[in-house]
Parts: sequence; C-alpha cells; structure tokens
Amino acid sequence: MSFDLQPLMISGKEVLPLIEGGKGVAVSTGESSGAWAAAGGVGTFSAVNADEVDENGQVIRTVYHGRSRKERFEELVAQGIAGGIKQAKIAHEVSNGNGRLHMNVLWEMGGAERVLEGVMEGAKGMIHGITCGAGMPFRLAPLAAKYNVHYYPIISSARAFRALWLRSYRKLPDLLGGVVYEDPWLAGGHNGLSNSESPDKPEDPFPRVAALRKTMNEFGLNHVPIVMAGGVWFLREWENWLNNPEIGPITFQYGTRPLLTQESPISDLWKKRLLTLKEGDISLNRFSPTGFYSSAVYNSFLHEMYERSDREVAFVDHPAGDHSEVFTFGVRNKEVYLTKADLKRARDYIAEGFVKALPTPDSTLIFVDADKAKEIRQDQLDCMGCLSMCKFSNWAANDAGTTGHKADPRSFCIQKTLQQIGHGDNPDNNLMFAGHAAYRFGSDPFYADGFIPTVKQLVDRICTGD
Repeated sequence: MSFDLQPLMISGKEVLPLIEGGKGVAVSTGESSGAWAAAGGVGTFSAVNADEVDENGQVIRTVYHGRSRKERFEELVAQGIAGGIKQAKIAHEVSNGNGRLHMNVLWEMGGAERVLEGVMEGAKGMIHGITCGAGMPFRLAPLAAKYNVHYYPIISSARAFRALWLRSYRKLPDLLGGVVYEDPWLAGGHNGLSNSESPDKPEDPFPRVAALRKTMNEFGLNHVPIVMAGGVWFLREWENWLNNPEIGPITFQYGTRPLLTQESPISDLWKKRLLTLKEGDISLNRFSPTGFYSSAVYNSFLHEMYERSDREVAFVDHPAGDHSEVFTFGVRNKEVYLTKADLKRARDYIAEGFVKALPTPDSTLIFVDADKAKEIRQDQLDCMGCLSMCKFSNWAANDAGTTGHKADPRSFCIQKTLQQIGHGDNPDNNLMFAGHAAYRFGSDPFYADGFIPTVKQLVDRICTGD
C-alpha cells in the first residue's frame, strides 16, 4: 500500500518521523543507531552502561577491582563514559551524516548526570538529542543546554510533563525537541505506571496523548512533536493520528522491532526466541530493583521470580494476635512469630527443598533453596551501584551508600542479568525486556521463514505502513 509519511523537523533537521528507541546495557549500540540514522530516521544509542570496544571491534567487558561498592561505582561510571563515547563515535561514522543521532539515559541510573556530561564532552558535535526517562529528569534541560543539544523527556502522562515544564523546562524551551509519551501498559522495559493506575486496566493512548497535546499547547508548544512510544507496529494502524489537530506534530518510536535486525547486537538465540512469542507472553511485573513496573518476556527467569514471591509469609518479632508460633531462621537462629497456617506453609516449603528463609524489608520471609540463597547473597555483595537507589542491594548514591532499608531478596541484580543477556547468555535464563507487541514478530509476514532484515529494510518496510 502507499502510505504518506511526511518528514518532520527533529533536533534541527528534517528527517523521517521514525525514532529508534534506546535500550540499555549493550542492546542499542552505535552500529544499530547509526544504521537507523543512515536510513533517514533518528537513531538512538544507549548510554546505560554502554560497551567499550577495542580496535578490532571486540567488546571490552568490565572487570571490577574495587573492594567497596563506592569504589566499584566509580569504575562503573568511568566505564560508562568511555563506552558511551565509543558508541557515539561508531554511530556517527555509520550514519554518514544522515538522519539524527540521539543518546538515551535513565535518570535513575547510577551516576546518570556524570555519564551524560562525560559522553557529551567526549563526543561533541556527534549527538543531536538526549532522551531521558525512568524518573523525573528536572535537570535534563540545563545539562542539554550546556552542550546545545535538544532534549526529549520520557513521560507517561500530561500531569508528569506539566510538573517538569513548570519546575524546569519553561526556562529553556527552545531546546525541547519533543516529548516522548511512553505507554505504561505497552512499552518494553521500565514503565511509568503511577500509583493511581492499574497494571491490569490498560487505557487507550489516544485520549492520554491528546491530553498531553492540550497541556503542551497551553504552554505555547504547539510546534513541538510528541513521540508515541509503546505498542507501535504497523503505522497504518495509527493513520488517524497523522495530521490530527488533537495530536499535532507526531513521530513514532520503535523499541522492539529494531531488536530483530542484522545490525542488532543481541544473540541469535534471542532473535529466534522473538519469532516464537505468542500474545500474552509479555509480563508487566514489579520485580525490578528500581521499584518501577517493567515489561519483559515471561520465561524461566521471571517464572522463578514469581515463585519466589509466592513462597512468602509475614512475621512479627514478638507474639501478637494470630502470630503466636515460633519460627527460627538464619545462622543466628533468629526467633520470629508466624501464624499457625504460615508455620505449616513454612515447614512445607522447607520439606520441598526451599530450606533458606530470607527476610525482606516488609517483615516477611521468602523461602529459596540453598544455591539460590547463596547466589542472591553474592549478587548483593557484588553491587556496583548501577542505580541511584536499588531495592535489591540497598545501595544508594548518597554519602552513606545505602537506602537505609534492608536489601530485598524478592528482587534481583539487574546489572548482572542485563549484561548476561546482552552478551550472549541464554535469554530464557535472564531478564528479557520486550514491548507487549513483540508477539507480532511471529505473525507479521515480513519475518516469514525466519527472515531478519537490515535496519534499512526495516525502515523502508515501516514507511509503507507495514
């Protein structure tokens, strides 16, 4: 079919209104983002623990030598800056001056501002925009202005943008390149569901984006494009959004589809798994140590997380009400009190081989086997501060180096699993982020017989409406 997709001014240049979504930890690289820009769109490399590579193009994996979390955190930041600069240079070279190049960072990433500034300083002139979400990036605008690049906050409601605008962005409106609306029910990775929104009751994005446009227009931002992210597959399904005064200037972000390209660095095993997904295979869950909801493929990794939380009982330190039964756990045989029903459950878990009871910050115990308990403990000890605050390890980027809460064994080391899946480990055994439309790989005729396109072939296909 013929599809009328008009260029749009993005980050100072007319390009296709098609943006590659940034995917952190070794997935959105300079090769993939550079190819997307070369095809006439906006490529986005991720500066979230980006890979440094040697002169032969081989990834240099980070080996941490610091004995303390703070020492390892400094190594993490230094590596992140070096990797980000390298990926920016690769993207710049591959793009050959076409399209636009953006850098994606997570505001709640450990050392986010330092990494952002370090990469911008080391790759001056190569980066045209910064996209940033996972939190409320109030300081994004002045950081972008320092290097005269456009900024693109990622939000999931008009209310969130209003807060950012009034507190910060209204002071630097000219460099606001666009506002990314990331659908909290459909997008892959971390999602911006608020406490008032139900994960089980997805809302139609059109009225939410129309509300965002209304808010933006109130601030005189009629000309600033909105970027629709999450659930976008066939553009023909979004045709009523084009040239629609309720929506205004609109561009579309693709995070999941670029995974299945020849330039994508993910493993062949991961790519093949994407082709087998069925509707409902993506789980919106809250296991992430960030505290955010996130969307990922339901696999062995997530299955174990759900089972771990199912084996949970509440305790109190002193007898109170129904909590009258003594239970001891840990190397010091700490005494706590359970209900009779929970004591029976605890004994049943132990009989099944889940012999280690681990306390959580919510005065509960979860039960895991000895090997899993050892793995959890080691992962917590190995923390390198990849988040500004981490539920799993209780790290925080403050003077104390801690959130002040107990580490939560119901979560996991996100740095470890994303590094593993990003560098070739079995995707079934790791966190496999994906948007909720990922099941469409299996039914889209474009991918028939396991066809994996180049980025250019994918962009050309999208431009047809398919």
